[in-house]
Amino acid sequence: MLTDTAVRTAKPAVKPRKLADEKGLFLLVMPTGGKWWRLKYRFAGKEKLLALGVYPDVTLKDARERREDARKLLANGTDPGEVKQAAKNRRREVAANSFEAIGREWYAKTAPTMAESTKEKLLRRLEVDVYPVIGSRPISELAAPDLLAVIRRIESRGALDIAKRMHNACGRIFRYAVGHGLCTRDPSRDLEIKDILPPADVRHHASVKDPQAIGELLRAIEGFTGAYTTRCALRLAPLVFVRPGELRHAEWKEFDFDKAEWRIPADKMKMKEQHIVPLSAQAIAVLREIEALTGHGRYVFPSERGGGRPMSENTVNGALRRLGYTTDEMTGHGFRSMASTMLHELQYPHAVIERQLAHGERNKVSASYNFAEYLPERRKLMQEWADYLDKIKVGAEVIRLRQAA
Repeated sequence: MLTDTAVRTAKPAVKPRKLADEKGLFLLVMPTGGKWWRLKYRFAGKEKLLALGVYPDVTLKDARERREDARKLLANGTDPGEVKQAAKNRRREVAANSFEAIGREWYAKTAPTMAESTKEKLLRRLEVDVYPVIGSRPISELAAPDLLAVIRRIESRGALDIAKRMHNACGRIFRYAVGHGLCTRDPSRDLEIKDILPPADVRHHASVKDPQAIGELLRAIEGFTGAYTTRCALRLAPLVFVRPGELRHAEWKEFDFDKAEWRIPADKMKMKEQHIVPLSAQAIAVLREIEALTGHGRYVFPSERGGGRPMSENTVNGALRRLGYTTDEMTGHGFRSMASTMLHELQYPHAVIERQLAHGERNKVSASYNFAEYLPERRKLMQEWADYLDKIKVGAEVIRLRQAA
């Protein structure tokens, strides 16, 4: 019989060594130093081997207990090897039909239809908020209380909007599984989100909107001492006032300096329509500056960590925090509301502003969205807006750019 000491001190040899215990149990010591527990037994007249684990994860005591479990199965006329294989097959089946496995399959098929920023956020939220809770469970066994646990976990940190989005995403995964015969119903339909979560405290994206405060912000940006790419992103943001995800995913191939245009592809836009951003002379100047640094790559604002990725979604907001602006004062998305508010006060036509913001305002009367609509007016607006920002940045007297129509 083996002892704990004998097992622990067993040395490897040129060939595998067998150290026998009793009742068919032995330790196989490999030339590489690995120690594997094996059980030799006979079933239906055939000699077989059963793997019982690896030392030291499985101790001598553990191995003997597993041997006795196998001998009980043999006494009842059952092959322990077949029982083990059936359990392994069951685990594989469960893994293949787990919520995470089906969720990743659904994501792979639907992600190509999403904007880049949406894809990244969705995958990260699933991996952080959903899969750790229910990902390993068979999707067919999940019910409303399981999904509720996910929602409550997100709600506990005050992320109500994310909780709603994950409720929706999980529902889409469940419906995908129903369609493929992997489960019979969508538990998300049993949870009315408005009855689960408290009403959200609706707040618009924080931004500065007073001309004097905007001037102070622009001067602060000019004095930013962080990464050069971040400083350029901060300088370009108020000149183009696109969504943060559209800015950080900007690619050099989308810019035409001869036409002074940035054409954002439809798959990057919230409204799924190509969007034209006329470039002011000031915007082109910023782009020319950073072109010398990043123009050889794909992204205008690549990640500081490399890897062929765009700038992190937290970079601009983090830079604003470094400049002393709190989340209640200014955000990366706030450049849009800043421009919208000021351009309306400066009496530009609402339709021109909304089209440049890519809000799209579809309705039954105007069923199609013309991405070039109001383009001459938008070119003028963007250049005059850039000139206006230059004036308030140096503290010049704020004047109305144009007269009301």
